[in-house]
Amino acid sequence: MDIRTLRYFVEVVRQQSFTRAAQKMFVTQPTISKMLRNLEDELGCTLLIRDGRKLLLTDTGEVVYQRGLAILAEFHQLEAELGDINHLNKGVLRLGIPPMVGTMMAGPISLYRQRYPGVELKISEFGGLTVQQAVLNGELDLAMTALPFEDEHHTFCSLPLLHNPLCVLVPRSGQWTTRESIDPIELAGHPLLIYNEDFALSRQLIQLFQEHGFTPRIAVRSGQWDFLAAMVQAGVGIAILPEIICQKLDKNTLMWLPLNSDLTWQLAMIWRDGVYISQSAQAWIACCKEFWPVSS
Repeated sequence: MDIRTLRYFVEVVRQQSFTRAAQKMFVTQPTISKMLRNLEDELGCTLLIRDGRKLLLTDTGEVVYQRGLAILAEFHQLEAELGDINHLNKGVLRLGIPPMVGTMMAGPISLYRQRYPGVELKISEFGGLTVQQAVLNGELDLAMTALPFEDEHHTFCSLPLLHNPLCVLVPRSGQWTTRESIDPIELAGHPLLIYNEDFALSRQLIQLFQEHGFTPRIAVRSGQWDFLAAMVQAGVGIAILPEIICQKLDKNTLMWLPLNSDLTWQLAMIWRDGVYISQSAQAWIACCKEFWPVSS
């Protein structure tokens, strides 16, 4: 049994005529007659009985008719909902972003909401490694993460969005006020405030330290850049943050010095390769390309 056959059967009952039903459905009468015979054969029962000019439903025919009405109504609703989703009148977009980029997402999110107010945005804030795994598991549609990231099996597609130099965040006092930049090796003598292990930038910094032959003295780990900045302000240690984040901080009590390294903070939007990309996800990618034109 398929939807088309069910539609023909319901229409025959409504019209009380094979001829009128055929006209209504824009098919020939023999086509409808054949499909209903096939339906009766498939179900193993008689659905309609001719009584003069009337068509009477058998007991089983009545059940099929009533159920058919309900099924067709549900199918119509399904078609309407799918149409809404395809035209982005509704839907859900599951997006993962690192906590430190939250404020930078206001622009593209605003653009997306203006264009597609019916699409619900479900945003998860985790470090890059966590959101990568969530995308891989199908828990998120897309995620923003730092480049480069491990992708030995070419599991992800990526759209580079922006890159930013790294700075060392220090108190505006003492020895720092005369400095213009800092070499990575100099960080070995200071307690470091660094992101949690699930942040891609944290992993990249640890690798940078290893390349310079030292293990960092990590004082505090956190997933919140504003907390790390507050700890620097309190004299707990020094932090390494993207310049774009540092520019949001209090210049009267803090200063940031360029880190002399080729390592930069590069962000990209990632999604799984080889799987269906929803209309809402495709629209988000388009908004990102528009907001960060350098990415395209």
